Amino acid sequence: MNGFAMLFLNLILTIAAIALFFFGVLADTFGIAGPVITFAFLLMIWTFIAWAGFIMVEPNEARVIMFFGKYRGTFTKAGYYWINPFTNTKKLSLRARNLDAAPIKVNDKIGNPVMIGLVLVWKLKDTYKAMFEIDAQTMAQATKVGNAAEVGSTSVVKIMDALENFVKVQSDAALRQVAGQYAYDDTDGSTKEITLRDGSDEINKELEHKLDERLAMAGIEVVEARINYLAYAPEIAAVMLRRQQASAIITAREKIVEGAVSMVKMALDKLSEQGVVELDDDKKAAMVSNLMVVLCGDDSAQPVVNTGTLNN
Repeated sequence: MNGFAMLFLNLILTIAAIALFFFGVLADTFGIAGPVITFAFLLMIWTFIAWAGFIMVEPNEARVIMFFGKYRGTFTKAGYYWINPFTNTKKLSLRARNLDAAPIKVNDKIGNPVMIGLVLVWKLKDTYKAMFEIDAQTMAQATKVGNAAEVGSTSVVKIMDALENFVKVQSDAALRQVAGQYAYDDTDGSTKEITLRDGSDEINKELEHKLDERLAMAGIEVVEARINYLAYAPEIAAVMLRRQQASAIITAREKIVEGAVSMVKMALDKLSEQGVVELDDDKKAAMVSNLMVVLCGDDSAQPVVNTGTLNN
């Protein structure tokens, strides 16, 4: 019931119990002192017990209600309330929480060791599963803290710590499973498969799906899961960097050669079309060789001016 209404009623009953007690003492001459004092004493005991039934529920907070070991429901409506003082309530937070997992070492699809980490946003959805489906020993220890009507802050910390530990362990397992299904990178470019490096959206969806499957047993909802760190393991990072550099150099050389051949052909065609000079096969071969050296070389070419004839 409404906590403020019960607070007013309990104050009235407390004042009434005190008044009846003094009335019973003063009414001894009428022979009714015993029953009146007894009733006042019992009423006072009840008011003391009733004080233990007041609870306050904050927004995005849940109270799991137990009555002598039986689950009676979960209360989530924010406000100030009074409940049966003989029930035991356990406080749980329904607010979103972050997990920034430290990078772990895993083997990718082709066996390369990589360092990979994730960031996870999760929140509690099913309080029954959270309380009774996982980590029973820790939960049981947590409920020993606090009075009969409400679990204290230490208990709340223990319960939420148990959930956070469960999320951390399952996130580690899901991340290892997903990372093992893909290669870090398509180093030779021969396949069109999704890789950890360039398939971020697809891999994040797969990671979120795996986490949903693993955390559903604890009543936890995954809001977002995303890989936030990806790198080769230190023992192979230098070698793979050189491999990537070599691959980049080869790719660049292919582009340079392709462009140089196109430019040489264009030069020969222009010379022939415009009748600037007539070149035989040997002269064309020499020109092609010189132009390829100039266009493909890393250093600037040093020109040599021929002041003689083409036959010299």
